[in-house]
This record gives sequence, C-alpha cells and structure tokens, in this order.
Amino acid sequence: MILTGAAIKQAVRSNDIVIEPFDPDRVSPNAYDWRLGDQIKVCHGTLDAAVPGDFEECTIPEDGLVLLPDRLYLGVTYERTSSERYAQLINGDHSTGSLGIWVHISAPLGHVGHAIRWTLEIRVARPVRVYPRMTFGKIVFLTTLGARTSYQLAGRKYRDTAGVGLSRLHEELR
Repeated sequence: MILTGAAIKQAVRSNDIVIEPFDPDRVSPNAYDWRLGDQIKVCHGTLDAAVPGDFEECTIPEDGLVLLPDRLYLGVTYERTSSERYAQLINGDHSTGSLGIWVHISAPLGHVGHAIRWTLEIRVARPVRVYPRMTFGKIVFLTTLGARTSYQLAGRKYRDTAGVGLSRLHEELR
C-alpha cells in the first residue's frame, strides 16, 4: 500500500522515514516532491557495459543549465531519503514530463534500508534549461509484505553510493 501525505509526515516525525532536508510543504496527497541537486554528469560518447562509463561532471549553476537531446545525463536528488520500514519509488512528474524531460525510468525502486541521494537518469526531448533545487519529481513510500531485509545489510553494490553514481555493471562482467 502507498502512504498518504499525512502518513508520510507521521513517519518522518517518528523517524520511520528520513528525508534530508525535509520540508512539510513538499508533501502531496500520496508523495513527497523531490528536487534536482546541483551535480550532473554528462555522457558525450559511447557507453560499454563492460567498462566504467566516461562522463564529464558539472555543477548546475544558479542561472540553470541547458540539457540537450541525444545525450545521457546522470543527476542526483537534492534530498537524501531512507527508511528501514518502507520501500520507496521515485519518478518524474507532470511538471517535468510536460517539459519533455524523462527522468528515472529504469531504476525507480529504493529498497528498504537504502539511504541515498538518488542517481537520476535524465533524457530530454528538446533543449530545456534546468535549475538546482527545482522540483523534479515525486517519491512515494510503500509498505512491505513479509520479512524485511535492510539493503545496508544485504551487501548490495550500490549501498555506499554518494552523489551521482555510475553503472557498476562492469564489475559483474569481469
């Protein structure tokens, strides 16, 4: 089941959900409106699943950064979220989608215990200017069924990701 806005606020108060920084005005009826952080990595060339990716890291300036079609951008959320009780799902929203921004399509699940600033896969249909800390999507919290295992204890390869995380698929292909 999905948590309502009131349940999200209560879970934050009881530390069952951590959102840093937390702004109660960003809670909507069934989600929290998350923001784009100020770091972004840009891929200009060909990617190969067997080797680490080649990305240029940039800081999004206060006056914005124009994203271009036919490029892969990896951004990061401004907020860090975690919960040892609830799973999380992150996605873009109508506001970004109607600007032709596709965000976080392939990896929207945050496991129980995953404490992160989310790495965002970003593509755009047309050139569009984005700004640090602009609303960029929604995160929902879901109750789990069955015994919970914390992502932090499961030995997963992305558990220690800080900032914009690149693919680690090459570690499995060695």
